[in-house]
Amino acid sequence: AFLDLSGPSEIKGVWKDSITLPCAYVPVEDLVQQTLAWTVVHDKGSGTIFRRDGSGDHVLLSEYRDRVSSPKDAPGNVSLLILDLEISDRGTYTCQVTWRDSNNSLIAKEITTKLEVVKAAATKPIIRAGELGLTVPAGASTSLTCEASGSPPISYRWFRSAPAGKAELLSSGAELAWPSLRPSDSGAYFCEAQNR
Repeated sequence: AFLDLSGPSEIKGVWKDSITLPCAYVPVEDLVQQTLAWTVVHDKGSGTIFRRDGSGDHVLLSEYRDRVSSPKDAPGNVSLLILDLEISDRGTYTCQVTWRDSNNSLIAKEITTKLEVVKAAATKPIIRAGELGLTVPAGASTSLTCEASGSPPISYRWFRSAPAGKAELLSSGAELAWPSLRPSDSGAYFCEAQNR
């Protein structure tokens, strides 16, 4: 039987995001998966993160508790899902599977993936207008919301265009709200998104 684990040798994840470390094989009739183990070597040392055997799934390293899982009903897919990536998760991960064949002997295979965790810059923000849109009657209330993606925390600042290309800083926060609009509130507004 030709059993081989497949997966990438390197993978990049975004800080605070989730990532799947792929590991898979094509099931073979006479071979039954006995154990799956994911181990890691990183700055904080090494150890077994996750183990699946006859007694179920076990997360063995406390810093991964409630953050890792492997697909349950997908034969051959033994990938590891890691939630809420930390910078300290970077390291070398090994996927190790053992099978039992019809003669009761064990076969083991493993592959290794290097995980890098990067911070993502804030994207160019978009502005969402309140329900009434951008043309609003005087006296009504409305708001504009600034949204960007990237590694948290993201901070926002709102400005209003002023004569001679100047800009007046209005507030810091994602939402700019007017409880009661006056005609003098008409104008051009812009927001800025920033992360570390």
